[in-house]
Amino acid sequence: MKKSSLFLLLGLLAQAIAVQAQQSAWKIVPGKISTPWSEKVDPAATLQEYPRPQLVRENWKNLNGLWNYAIVAKGQSQPAAYQGKILVPFAIESALSGVGKTVGKDSTLWYHTTFTLSAATKGKQVLLHFGAVDWETVVYINGKQVGTHQGGFDPFSFDITPYLKKGSQQELSLSVWDPTDEGPQPRGKQVRKPEGIWYTPVTGIWQTVWLETVAPTHIVSTRQTPDIDQQTLTVTADIAALKTGDQVKVSAWDGAQQITETTINEGAPAVLKINAPKLWSPENPFLYDLRVTILRNGKKIDEVKSYFAMRKSSFGKDQQGIQRMLLNNKFVFQYGPLDQGWWPDGLYTAPTDEALKFDIEKTKEMGFNMIRKHIKIEPARWYYHCDKLGVLVWQDMPSGDLGNHWEQRPGVLGNGTDKQRTPASEGYYKKEWNAIIDALYNHPSIVVWVPFNEAWGQFKTVEITEWTMKKDPSRLVNSASGGNFHPVGHIIDLHNYPEPAMPRPDVFGEKQVLVLGEFGGLGLPVEGHVWQQKDNWGYQSFKTAADLFKRYANLMVRLETLIKSGLSAAVYTQTTDVEVEINGLMTYDRKVMKNPAAQLNEVHQKLYNPALVTLKP
Repeated sequence: MKKSSLFLLLGLLAQAIAVQAQQSAWKIVPGKISTPWSEKVDPAATLQEYPRPQLVRENWKNLNGLWNYAIVAKGQSQPAAYQGKILVPFAIESALSGVGKTVGKDSTLWYHTTFTLSAATKGKQVLLHFGAVDWETVVYINGKQVGTHQGGFDPFSFDITPYLKKGSQQELSLSVWDPTDEGPQPRGKQVRKPEGIWYTPVTGIWQTVWLETVAPTHIVSTRQTPDIDQQTLTVTADIAALKTGDQVKVSAWDGAQQITETTINEGAPAVLKINAPKLWSPENPFLYDLRVTILRNGKKIDEVKSYFAMRKSSFGKDQQGIQRMLLNNKFVFQYGPLDQGWWPDGLYTAPTDEALKFDIEKTKEMGFNMIRKHIKIEPARWYYHCDKLGVLVWQDMPSGDLGNHWEQRPGVLGNGTDKQRTPASEGYYKKEWNAIIDALYNHPSIVVWVPFNEAWGQFKTVEITEWTMKKDPSRLVNSASGGNFHPVGHIIDLHNYPEPAMPRPDVFGEKQVLVLGEFGGLGLPVEGHVWQQKDNWGYQSFKTAADLFKRYANLMVRLETLIKSGLSAAVYTQTTDVEVEINGLMTYDRKVMKNPAAQLNEVHQKLYNPALVTLKP
């Protein structure tokens, strides 16, 4: 045997042994139902897809996989020994983490791993990216503290170049502290003691961790704003270490054909003319490609690839004088499920990218054109799939610091008291909401921001809503879905179970769009596919799929009547069962559609009849 062949054989054997060792060091925690994709989770190749489709570079490295972990008393320094292996990026409470333990506010979760860098990083900067870590994270490279981040839903990164040591192997450690519902921070539906509409805690890393190699002068982020009326796209870029004389070239592409290009100096906005634009919609989710390049003396210093859509989210009056939600200057009734985004095996984290995409594909198949992403932020790839597949998204801000009590009376403004939150509590909310909007701004599927839900921690409503509208004038703002109504924002949003209802057109309709933010909640437990065997619940429960569908179809008849009266959108509860909730269109493990998608699609089509509403000319 040739020496080269022997080395190749030995290398393949070593790789196979390493993979087998990883697999034997991890297994899913038993005891709960799981999705079909849990069997496809490979600890040696976990969630390997590029995590940031809106800002793509070639030089990156995925750090997901088996790391060391330890749970220690809060405030204790990095442990000398670790307690076992955890599969990143699954939260430690999840089955797919391989651990399935609770941490709590009196403990700290420590992670540790090593990674290698190639010689190609010489003269470059190395950025360490975290998709999301819940909640307070302190990061160390080779034993030195790099930085701290507070926030459970927004992506963050650190330049770790100054902390790297000679040689290829580097050491990464981080500590995570998460008070769950014992702190005032945004935490969504997590509670220490799950019950009803409240679910299992999520602590630690729950999105992809990755490295990126960049030039000292590089594009940090872009902001892309389409204007279909002017047929333009405005692009701004945040660029690190830009030098005098540097130029930024921005080009738009329709497939392989470049349709426009402009070059700007020193970070000024680029305005691209998009002639006869192909408009993005659920029926035709067309995406243009975008390239942003930094040039220095004509030489390319950095380049990122992205995409955009020509799409407009606005409102206008119909012939009755009632405000209607518009897409691309036309009335489109927006109807979709309340989507919690939880998984029985991964909690916040879908087992695979295929699973992440599955819920969106099924939503389209069922005949919905919208999703309300409820009290949770998803990884960037979820919004990418919505962009590609053509699903409108209403994005909630995850709630925190709960405790309001209110009586919803849809004929009265200001019918509740804003919560008095501490300066620290307000600061956590404002900082993270700002970061979330920045991170998700470029996704055309998002058409509505929802700062508050059902008065959960609702505070300074007018201030927060006006700030959100100013932060992003290109989208509609639903100030308080089912919460304390105020004369601010573009939308008035009523919740009503199980029957469809709507806010009063004579009170709100002239100034604000009328929507039904939640209704339905029809429940059906499916044996063998429930989180627990008893004490499951829905807003109205049924024993057979036939009875469930009959009731659902009747709700659609009522909904059609409300559209004629002024309703612009509705949200049905909900996409899947979640833990003890059994009011999903699918079971929690995604193995059973309670009614066939085609059957649901058929009853939904009448809701999109353009003859139901005529706009003012």
